Amino acid sequence: MLTREEFEALEDRLLAPYAMRNRRSRGRAHEEPEHPFRLPFQRDRDRIVHSRAFRRLEYKTQVFVNHEGDYYRTRLTHTMEAAQITRTIARALRLNEDLAEAVALAHDLGHTPFGHAGERILNRLMEPYGGFEHNAQSMRIVDVLEERHPSFAGLNLSGEVREGIVKHSTRYDRPQVADFDADKAPTLEAQIVDYADEIAYNAHDIDDGLKSEMLRLEDLEQATIWREHHGEVRREYPEADDRVARYQTTRRIIDTFVVDLIETTERRLEAEGVNRIEEVWARKPKLVEFSPAVAEQVRELKALLFDRLYSHYRVKRMAVKADRIMSDLFRTYMDEPRQMPPRVHQKIAAGEPVARVVADYIAGMTDRFALDEYKKLFDPYEKV
Repeated sequence: MLTREEFEALEDRLLAPYAMRNRRSRGRAHEEPEHPFRLPFQRDRDRIVHSRAFRRLEYKTQVFVNHEGDYYRTRLTHTMEAAQITRTIARALRLNEDLAEAVALAHDLGHTPFGHAGERILNRLMEPYGGFEHNAQSMRIVDVLEERHPSFAGLNLSGEVREGIVKHSTRYDRPQVADFDADKAPTLEAQIVDYADEIAYNAHDIDDGLKSEMLRLEDLEQATIWREHHGEVRREYPEADDRVARYQTTRRIIDTFVVDLIETTERRLEAEGVNRIEEVWARKPKLVEFSPAVAEQVRELKALLFDRLYSHYRVKRMAVKADRIMSDLFRTYMDEPRQMPPRVHQKIAAGEPVARVVADYIAGMTDRFALDEYKKLFDPYEKV
């Protein structure tokens, strides 16, 4: 059996000089004994996977609400795809895979039911009380809301994973970033998660959009990256089934984005002479990036998806329904907090602001729980 010290020695031999090492971690808010053979970032990853918030992602919307079909991506399957892409990039750049994967697995823990529409709705409802933002909520989950230890709240994750969660965007003006140095860029392991997230949702939203027939092949032909790869697939495999051709095209798009990101980032690290973790922290904007040509293809594809999929009338209809459901739930709980379960209501008695407790409760709901709760509260024939 390899010991923790031997694993740390392996990191020194295998990882790039600019990668984050476990032994250099700033540690945890609450001191815990080290494990004999499991490294800190591995333990962080495992704690996230075993959390309640992670399991709830299975029934939270990515684009399509859970009841629309079993085929479509959920927050959980999206997170798994983003984590897989993250590991590929981390391995190629000789970064710390456990740290990168932990950040990827945690990056969407704070999402509400009903996807990005739900986040916008809850942010509007919470505007008088400090607003709502899913990265900040992810931090609240891992620091406060998860209950796993008798001596402290939260998962007690390492500082590097927590920083990667809260800096999962270019906005460093959020209050939660004050716990870290807003003038420092996050580790490369955290930086690649932003791009893996984008690669994953662009690719799977193409697949889900075609499956739902909200996207048509003619629409996608307007995007350079799709047009080029789909043409190649059709020339190589003229007899291929349409579904197989679509899969092969999407697979090649993912590969193009991932390879370009790795090669471009590697060139930039070399050009800027980055050889230490301190030099990563000192460089803002971030060091990870696509090449200009591929960045333009990504922008083009995202614009097409926004226009043809995210703005589709069926998606808009669900967003309006989500607004009605979440707004009514919020107002009802604010008017009478005792309509929430005792374990939730007791947080108000302990001094938590009512609005924040209500926001925590609603944000933690899955799509189907929110729909069921709406029926229980407003349908007089539904059992409460």
